[in-house]
Amino acid sequence: MDSLAVELNSILDGTVAGRMLSNLGRRFFFPKGIISQSAEAKKTARINATIGMAFEKNRPLILSAIAERLPDLKPEESVVYAPTAGVEEFRLIWKKQLVEKNPSLGGRIISVPVVVPGITAGISCIADLFLDEDQVIIASDPRWDNYDLIFKERRGGKVKPAAFFTGGGMDLSALKKAVREEARAGAVRIILNFPNNPSGYTPSRAEAGSIIGVLEDAAKGGADVLVLCDDAYFGLFYEEGTMKESLFGVLSGLHKNILAVKIDGPTKEDYVWGFRTAFLTFGSAGLAEIQYDALVKKLMGAIRSSVSCSSTVSQYLTLKSMSDSKTKKEKQRCFKLLQSRYRAVKRFITDNHSPSGLEVLPFNSGYFMSFRCTGLSAETLRQKLLEKGIGTIALGDSYLRVTFAAVDEEEIADTYGTIYQTAAEM
Repeated sequence: MDSLAVELNSILDGTVAGRMLSNLGRRFFFPKGIISQSAEAKKTARINATIGMAFEKNRPLILSAIAERLPDLKPEESVVYAPTAGVEEFRLIWKKQLVEKNPSLGGRIISVPVVVPGITAGISCIADLFLDEDQVIIASDPRWDNYDLIFKERRGGKVKPAAFFTGGGMDLSALKKAVREEARAGAVRIILNFPNNPSGYTPSRAEAGSIIGVLEDAAKGGADVLVLCDDAYFGLFYEEGTMKESLFGVLSGLHKNILAVKIDGPTKEDYVWGFRTAFLTFGSAGLAEIQYDALVKKLMGAIRSSVSCSSTVSQYLTLKSMSDSKTKKEKQRCFKLLQSRYRAVKRFITDNHSPSGLEVLPFNSGYFMSFRCTGLSAETLRQKLLEKGIGTIALGDSYLRVTFAAVDEEEIADTYGTIYQTAAEM
């Protein structure tokens, strides 16, 4: 094992982060190689002959066809490599906004967010760091299908499904049972996705409190607890009763045996899906600045050894949009547009009895809602809908996901009417 990895491990040993590192995670480090040597030279060198880029008179070369389409960005903000952990100003502003959006964080010490190329890459990096072959991670049922690809196929772990719903809300007993079973073995790994994909559900404040209590009990009982907060659709809460903060806010300071990881970013919050820009932030009552620094360096090793760094132009464009006076008002307009579509779906469901075999799952937020299919195949229903010009997503044979965020409000009734009619015909 590299001496730098050994050094980082020694800093993390004795903490929840150190105990939960995977074998790969223990081997990760950020090398004192090209990237770190180039950063050092950038600060002091008169002639910088380090990084693999081409310059003329100390400015990066750039094609006019590129520059003319990016009039508000300097070459240094568009075509140069970004730092492995992301543009510093972008990271610090995102951290400031995290605290503003999640008052529970207060003055708590958390890591500076690290930029990764999208939510998927962020989850994959965390899996590299904290999940070994045959280790278990708890996830909701239903869940985003990419979790299985990352945790099971890529890392060789086991996804333990916990039934998400009972009646009109969360099946907290199923979650509690899954957590307690893993806690008995000494370690709990769980991913929480709110608003949930595919169901479009966010817990109420009371439900959120119960989830937090279950995880706190596991930690107090001596288990190490890793909680991944997949907050890809954060902020899109359409009902008053929902939990408006990320659970990361409370979990990041709840107990020394809990390591919380927030995975979020502008992808959905700022409507820049193709920018492939997201953040990873660590929080734990058991970690100090020196341990956060070690953990971030391990994460940088995971990034450096896979994607090297995230898109520079995406970071700077998003950074500039965050400081633009028009952005807040435009985001409010986008939110109201999606909320109006959500309400149109709710009205249709209230006014129309769903056909036999098609159960509407609770939803109150995000981009999606889903049906549970019983006695009919979700995949067959999807194919029949496609023949009628309606595109939906089948998750196995049990769930059909509909992205109402992608449907204009005047087309909601036609879309759902066709779904109901087709299901009734089956």
